[in-house]
Amino acid sequence: MPFKKYMLTGLMVWLPLAITIWVLSWLVNSLDSVLGGVLSGLSAVTPQSLGPAIDRLRNIPGLGVLIVAGFMLVTGALVSNVAGRWWLKQWDRLFTNIPIVKSIYNSVKKVSDTLFSSNGNAFRTALLVQYPRAGSWTIAFQTGTPGGEVASHLGDDFVSVYVPTTPNPTSGFFLMLPRSDVIELKMSVDQALTYVISMGSVPPSVHIPPTPVPK
Repeated sequence: MPFKKYMLTGLMVWLPLAITIWVLSWLVNSLDSVLGGVLSGLSAVTPQSLGPAIDRLRNIPGLGVLIVAGFMLVTGALVSNVAGRWWLKQWDRLFTNIPIVKSIYNSVKKVSDTLFSSNGNAFRTALLVQYPRAGSWTIAFQTGTPGGEVASHLGDDFVSVYVPTTPNPTSGFFLMLPRSDVIELKMSVDQALTYVISMGSVPPSVHIPPTPVPK
């Protein structure tokens, strides 16, 4: 029926935009809520004459996002020089000496350093692997290579891969596979991630090199 067809077509057009707006709105509201809590605590310890100014800041939508973005930018600029790196080492030393906190802090720091380092290779290559059994293929992402004691037991050339679940790729499985058992894909990580999230309904475009014209 045309009615059903038009409804589905309209849904396909507006659903991605609606979800994008919802995610951005949730992010802005979350950061604004955090900023509101900070300003409420600030108003409790500052003179009453500053109360109206603090209330005006609390009512500015999106101010939390701007403050967080500015704070990240300033922090990055400060730790890019020698003095900033020295302070960063002192900061790390402080948290690594606190029981319980140090295990969480060190784990998160190692993961963030691996993912966001410009020299790292984590999540920069999409792979095709057999999972969960031979003959069943899925998309995975290379996260590195095994090291330390694990590498000494494996011996041969292995790679570390992350197999995401669908439609939520933030959960998944960590595997160490022989390099010969994985197929490196030419598609970008964004294309592979879209393929996973869409449950295979949005396949990546295939680039076919032009055929040379015979002379």
